[in-house]
Amino acid sequence: MKNIVLIGFMGVGKGTIAREIKKQSKYIALDTDDLIESMENRKIKEIFETDGEKYFRALEAEVASWLQKSVQDTLISTGGGFYKVKNLKKIGTVVLLDSPFEAILKRIQEHPNAAKKLKKRPLLKDLKAAKKLYNERRPQYLEVADVVVDVTDKSAQKCAKEILKKVKKL
Repeated sequence: MKNIVLIGFMGVGKGTIAREIKKQSKYIALDTDDLIESMENRKIKEIFETDGEKYFRALEAEVASWLQKSVQDTLISTGGGFYKVKNLKKIGTVVLLDSPFEAILKRIQEHPNAAKKLKKRPLLKDLKAAKKLYNERRPQYLEVADVVVDVTDKSAQKCAKEILKKVKKL
């Protein structure tokens, strides 16, 4: 076993699928956004509002460094922009959870806690800008991924099973 790093656009289901992989395997699960919130003792939304995206990205780099040095045999779900950290490939096997923008948006809007889910994602406030960001990031996600799993209209259980199977083959 080595680390599995889940990347993908915000709202694609990284946290949900991570919890399912944890159920189906022996992996311990961590979330980079949760680690940052613990480090800062405040929510991501507040970090963005108070200190801006540049500061937040510096926190991601700090977390990435710690993960590389200190974490093994762990499932790591990440924020949507975490894929840009310089040492991503040194942290573990990078798995892209892929889905069209419209499907991601639909997934969030149909969630029982839709309002809360949208509120905690500051970059989704402006859908036109969010779509542009998705279009910029998707080719970059594909470039850094070791494994790509299309999660569109699939259950978390099915996605988890597929990820574990593909990672085992590497």
